[in-house]
Amino acid sequence: MIEAPDLSLAALAPLLFIFGAACVGVLVEAFWPRDTRHPVQVSVALVGTVGALVCTLLLAGSREITAGGALAVDGAGLFLQATIAGLGALSLLLFAERSLDPARSAFVTSAAVPAGSPRDRELLTSTRVQTEVYPLASFAIGGMMLFTAANDLLIMFVALEVLSLPLYLISGMARRRRLLSQEAAVKYFLLGAFASAFFLYGLALVYGATGSVRFSDIRSASLADGTDILLVLGLALLVVGLLFKASVAPFHTWTPDVYQGAPTPVTAFMAACTKVAAFGAILRLLYVAFGTAEWTWRPLVYGVAIVSMIVGAVLGLTQTDLKRMLAYSSIAHAGFLLTGVIGLGAGGEGSGLAATMFYLLAYGLTTLGAFAVLTLIRVGDGEATHLSQWAGLASRSPLVAAVMALFLLALAGIPLTAGFTGKFAVFRAAIEEGAWPLALVALLASAVAAFFYLRVIVLMYFSSPAADGPTVGVPGLPTTIVLAITATATVALGIVPGSVLDVAEQAAIFVG
Repeated sequence: MIEAPDLSLAALAPLLFIFGAACVGVLVEAFWPRDTRHPVQVSVALVGTVGALVCTLLLAGSREITAGGALAVDGAGLFLQATIAGLGALSLLLFAERSLDPARSAFVTSAAVPAGSPRDRELLTSTRVQTEVYPLASFAIGGMMLFTAANDLLIMFVALEVLSLPLYLISGMARRRRLLSQEAAVKYFLLGAFASAFFLYGLALVYGATGSVRFSDIRSASLADGTDILLVLGLALLVVGLLFKASVAPFHTWTPDVYQGAPTPVTAFMAACTKVAAFGAILRLLYVAFGTAEWTWRPLVYGVAIVSMIVGAVLGLTQTDLKRMLAYSSIAHAGFLLTGVIGLGAGGEGSGLAATMFYLLAYGLTTLGAFAVLTLIRVGDGEATHLSQWAGLASRSPLVAAVMALFLLALAGIPLTAGFTGKFAVFRAAIEEGAWPLALVALLASAVAAFFYLRVIVLMYFSSPAADGPTVGVPGLPTTIVLAITATATVALGIVPGSVLDVAEQAAIFVG
C-alpha cells in the first residue's frame, strides 16, 4: 500500500504562490484579449513573485523536511528563496519597461515570425509584445526556488529543467538583432542539454552506489562505503552539471554569447537569479549530501575556482562589448563565490555559508542595476553595447553615469560598496579554513578585473562623446524603481551591512 507523503502547505507556500501565478499567466495568455493582456500579465507575475517573497519572510526560522522528505525548509534555503523572489520581481519590472518607446520593448511582437522577413520588419514598429515571457519567467523563478530547496537528486533535476527550459525560450525573443538572439538561445539549449545529461548520469551513478537519491541516505552511504568509485564519479558529474548553470570556468562557454544575444532584461535576470539558484543547489548538494566526505570534492572546487577567476578576469580585459564584459565578470565572480564554498566548515554551517549568501545577494543587486542602466543608453535605434559608444556619457547625463560608476565600483570590490563587503566576507571565510592560497589568487584576480570596470568609468568621464551618441532615454517607472532599489542597496550593504550579515549568520543552517 502506497502512503501519501506528509505535506506542509505552509512550508510550501512560496512555491505554491509563484507556480500558481505562472499557471494563471498561462490561462491569461490563452483567454485574455491580446490588446489588454500586457498589464494583466505584468500584474500576475509581480503578485506571484512578491507573494512568494512575503511567504519566505513569514517562514523565517522554520526548519523542517516536507513532501515526503523531498524538500527542505531551512534558514539557508529560505534566505536564498527570498533573494531569488526579490531579484525576480525587479527583473520582471525590467521586462515590463516600455516607456522609452512602446515600439522599443526588449521583446519581439511575435516570436513565430521568421527573422528578417517582411512581416518581421513590419512588426518592428508594433506596440504589441510577446507576453508569454511573463509566465515563462514565473516558471523559471519557481524552478530556481525549488532548486535551492530540493532535498533529493530527482527533485533537483526536475527543478533544473523547470528553471532552464523557460530561459532557453525567452533568450531568443529579442525584438532587434533577432538572429543573434536566436543563435544565443540555440547555443544555450544545446549546451544546457549536455549539462542536464551530465547531471542525470551523475544521479544514476550515485543511485547505483547508494541505492537512494535522498541526501540523508547519500550522506550515510558515503560514511559507510568510503571511496566508492561510483559515488565519486557520480559526484563529479553532478558538480559539472551545476557548475554549468553557475557559469563557472571551464563550463562557461555559453555565457558570453548568451549574455550578448539575449534581450538585456533577460540577461539581467539570468545574471542575478540563476547565479543565486545554482550556488544554492551547489551548497546544498556538497554540504548536505557530501559534507562528511570533503576529500571527494574539495580539490575539484579549489581548482575550478582558480580557473574561473583567472579566465573571467583575463578574458574580460579583451572585451569591447559591455554585455560580454559583464559576462566574463560573472565568470570571475563565480570563482570568488567558490572561495566562500571552500570557506564553509565541515558541517556546512557558519560564517562561510553566511558570507556566500550575502555575496549572492550583493552581486545580484549590483549586476541587475548595471544591466538596468545599460537598457537606457542608446545609439540610433539600438542599445549602446560597444564600449566606444559610452564615451562622454557623463557630459550627456551625469546622474546616469554616476549610477553606472557606482555599480561598476561595487563589482570591482571598492570599499564602501556591497561588492567590497561580500568579497571581504568570503575571502576571510576561506582564510579561516586554511585556504589562504585561494584567497591570494582571488585578491590578484580582483585587482586584474578592476581594470576593465575602471576602463568604462574612464570612458564615461574623460572621453569626448561621438557626434551620434550616446543618447540617454528617460526611464519609466519600472526601471526607475529598479535603479532606486539596487543603487540604495549597493550603498547600504557597503556602509552598514551589519544587519543583513546578522540575518545571513542566523540563516546559515542546512537541514537534511
